[in-house]
Amino acid sequence: MAALSPLTKAGLVLGLGLGGFADGIVLHQILGWHHLICTTETCQPTSVEMLTLQNRQDGFFHLGTWSLTLCGVALLFRAAATRRADSPWSGRVLGGAMLAGWGAFNLVEGLINHQLLGLHHVRPGHPQQLLFDLLFLASGVLLIALGTLLIRRSSARPAPTTRATS
Repeated sequence: MAALSPLTKAGLVLGLGLGGFADGIVLHQILGWHHLICTTETCQPTSVEMLTLQNRQDGFFHLGTWSLTLCGVALLFRAAATRRADSPWSGRVLGGAMLAGWGAFNLVEGLINHQLLGLHHVRPGHPQQLLFDLLFLASGVLLIALGTLLIRRSSARPAPTTRATS
């Protein structure tokens, strides 16, 4: 297996962070489906104290995704500063790596937090709880596949040549 380019590494870390943000903002905050630590019994807070605890846990989760995103930006800056002629540099590579990173977030978070540890589920207590969890895992696999495809297609393209001026 070939080593990952600095641009691909930056995109993967950015995708991990931004994928975590997408999860936290959409599923935790907008839809209110769950919190970071949320069993079927505790997902619907019965007290202000429980809601405060769940929001604090989500805050630590967002702090982690923010930190990943900052690391990804730093890696992207470093990749740009040390850019080599033999390393592909394109928006397609960066976008593909970010999609793959987001997919990796969904896959790992879904396997560990939903399935292994049972910290929460995508829709805890819903009659189709397992289906929502499986769709979340499938979204991870799909994002990884799409991202990898974008990176490979971009890498297979010949580098643009510069036109000689007379």
